[in-house]
Amino acid sequence: MSLATLLVLADGRLPSGGHAHSGGLEAQVSAGRVRDADAVAGFLRGKLATAGLVAAAFAAAACARPGEWAELDQGLDSRTPSPALRKASRAQGRALLRAARAMWALPPVGREVHQPVALGVVASAAGLGPEAAAVAAAHTTVSGVASAAVRLLGLDPFAVHGLLARLAPECDRIAASAAARRDQPVDDLPAAGGPLLDVGAELHATWEVRLFAS
Repeated sequence: MSLATLLVLADGRLPSGGHAHSGGLEAQVSAGRVRDADAVAGFLRGKLATAGLVAAAFAAAACARPGEWAELDQGLDSRTPSPALRKASRAQGRALLRAARAMWALPPVGREVHQPVALGVVASAAGLGPEAAAVAAAHTTVSGVASAAVRLLGLDPFAVHGLLARLAPECDRIAASAAARRDQPVDDLPAAGGPLLDVGAELHATWEVRLFAS
C-alpha cells in the first residue's frame, strides 16, 4: 500500500465537493444541540461510531469487490432513509469519481453512486487495499465536520484539529473493524444510523439560506 496515495485520497483539498457539506452539523448548530468545542467532540464521536462505521464498511467492501458496486450502492441507499442525505452522498460520490478519473483509470461504475462506494472503487483503482479505503472513509466522515465546525461556530482551528488527533485511534479501530467485514454479504454489513441526522437533514434541505449544502 502506498501511504502517499492514501494521503492524496483522504486530503480535504481533493476537489470532490466535501468542503460544501457540513455532515449534518449545520442543522444541529441551528437547533442549539451543538454550541461549543465539547459538543463538537461529542458529535464527531457519535458520527464516527454510526455513519463512519457504515461508510468505512461499504468503502472497504467496494474496494475488495469493485465489480459489485451496484449491489453495494443499493445496500447503502437502503441504509440512508433521508432523501436529503441520499442526494448529498450521491453528489459527493459523483464529484469524487470526476476527480479520480483525472488521476487513475477507473473501472465502469455508475455516475450517481454513494460516496463511500465511489471511495472504495477509487481506492481499488489507486492500488489501495480495503483497510486503507476504510481509514479514508472513516477519516472523511469526521474531518469534513471538523472543518465545518470552525466556520459555523468560529472555533479555534488548532483546538478543532486537536479533537481530530484525539479521535485518530478510534478512527483506526472503527476502520479496522469495518475492513474485517469486507467479504460479508451486503445485508450483513453495518447499518448503524443517527435519527437526528436524518431529521436535521430534511429540515436543512428546506432552508432558503444556508452555508452548506447538507
